[in-house]
Amino acid sequence: MSTEADAVPRRPAPVHVPPMPSSPPAVSGPPAVSGVPAAPGRNVAAAVCTILGVGLIAGAAAGSWVTGGPHDRTTAQAAYERGATLWQTLPVDELFPVAVHGGAAGPGGADRDWTRTGVAPAEGCTGAFDPLLAKALAPVGCKRLLRATYTDATSTSVTTVGLLVTDADPSGMRALRKRFADENLDERTDLMPRPYAPRGTAAARFGDAQRASWRIDVLTDTPAVVYSVTGFADGRAGVPPQPAVRATAPGAATTAAQAGLGHDATALAERVARGYRDATHRTAREDEG
Repeated sequence: MSTEADAVPRRPAPVHVPPMPSSPPAVSGPPAVSGVPAAPGRNVAAAVCTILGVGLIAGAAAGSWVTGGPHDRTTAQAAYERGATLWQTLPVDELFPVAVHGGAAGPGGADRDWTRTGVAPAEGCTGAFDPLLAKALAPVGCKRLLRATYTDATSTSVTTVGLLVTDADPSGMRALRKRFADENLDERTDLMPRPYAPRGTAAARFGDAQRASWRIDVLTDTPAVVYSVTGFADGRAGVPPQPAVRATAPGAATTAAQAGLGHDATALAERVARGYRDATHRTAREDEG
């Protein structure tokens, strides 16, 4: 991942500058000292600077109170910014471990284990999502897409998990997350991620028609969208796809639910999201020394 082209820097948001007042407020100067009249211009400037200084101090104090302190805000901001570039240096085995164990991650609290079958080259997002999902994600941009595919311990199911690194600032990610939640975009069968099928592996026949469950998580503490999509390794098609949130619900009796495909999608997406978050905070602290 470190061999890919450098990420495109984000353009800073425009800063609103209030108009300058037509004339400074009238400020009376101090009395003359030792019979020498005070210079009016100098006294006015001193008074204006004093007023501005008090205002800035008060504003800074209020900002610290609202955000929980400048150190907390800076740490969070540093971690967010680190997430925009960390993909270039983070070892692939840290983001997508060769083997993943999910304690009580399967149906009925059963343990699950997955083995990585292949890692896609870091690239853009073209062709990675159904058209409507690509349109829904477009506002946050696509800086880089990282993907890997796993198979379960019995080679029955295959799951592609992806990390989309965006160009968005925190407000952009919050807006996208809100829209996904308000409109249930992560549950629509016409807005699904597409699989990555490494040749010569158990996932070689994993195509769009084999998709049976999926999950999409929009993160807000780092500029990333994490997703997963899962199906059967034998290439069977026609299984009605069901979002992971429904396929893991108590009492769910669909094919995707009974086979644990929703559990696969959930556990692997959560593992990648947690790993990337932890890495951004750790490296941000290391950068600060």
